[in-house]
Amino acid sequence: MHAPRRRTIRWECVNRANRVKHAIVEFAIPSPRSGPYSVAAGPDGALWFTEIHAGRIGRASAGGEITEFALPTPHSGPSIIVAGGDGALWFTEFRAHRIGRITSVGEVHEFPLPTANAGPFGIAAGPDGAMWFTELLANRIGRIDSDGNVSEYPLPSAGSMPSMIAAGGDGALWFTENQGNRIGRITVDGDIREHDIPADAAGPVGIAAGPDGALWFAEINGNRIGRIDTDGNVSEYPLPTPGARPHAIAAGHDALWFTEWAASSIGRITSDGQVAEYALPRPGSEPHGIAVAGDGSIWFAEESGLIGRLRPSDF
Repeated sequence: MHAPRRRTIRWECVNRANRVKHAIVEFAIPSPRSGPYSVAAGPDGALWFTEIHAGRIGRASAGGEITEFALPTPHSGPSIIVAGGDGALWFTEFRAHRIGRITSVGEVHEFPLPTANAGPFGIAAGPDGAMWFTELLANRIGRIDSDGNVSEYPLPSAGSMPSMIAAGGDGALWFTENQGNRIGRITVDGDIREHDIPADAAGPVGIAAGPDGALWFAEINGNRIGRIDTDGNVSEYPLPTPGARPHAIAAGHDALWFTEWAASSIGRITSDGQVAEYALPRPGSEPHGIAVAGDGSIWFAEESGLIGRLRPSDF
């Protein structure tokens, strides 16, 4: 474990659309080139994140003190992290083909997958108390219970590359098919349905349940935010900035927030499709993961080596 450290940078930035100022605070990661990638609000009130290049899990307190925990398996490529229903954080290890679990005091367990070279990536807590995850390379959806027992469900369409996954309000799990250009739905019994995205080669990645009961997703190639209701009807909303490349998305109280990887911005979209964008202070900061904390603040991971925070109350 690396001891807590804090280096805080405060910025006042401007909304591209209406020139309204907003405050962003960035916390530097102690380890250089560690690649903070995904971030999740933990049950302990802290923000937990993956360091995809360094093979560590990080923890940031509300005040920005950062602690790092090394994983048992070197070069494991920890990718997506989420809070589980058991009071721990669960994460995928894309390169090691494992699912990891870390407690709030930093105890780590790793669970190997039955399928070799599965490439687990997205992960979400399911309504059945298990964790559900995507197998990007094996074209499957996986399920793991608290004892580490794994079930796997092949997708109907070959080469789909399931990417991210989220629990919907209908008791099922919804996931993006990055190469299949579809949104999938799987029940806790393993029944799968797939819904085509109207736009060609949209490249869906992040997905989250919105405050309106629909699922919202990021089209990284299409430069749009998509919405699919539980009947499979899809709407798409273009982003104002060309080539922004939206990546991850998370639900807030009254809107959804998303990262714009290529534009180094944070976006916000309301349930009626109104989009606002907030530029980050550093070009090339590569924001990827995003999460909404209990106090409503927006946290995001910048692969350039920072954890950022944007408070809606600041603008």
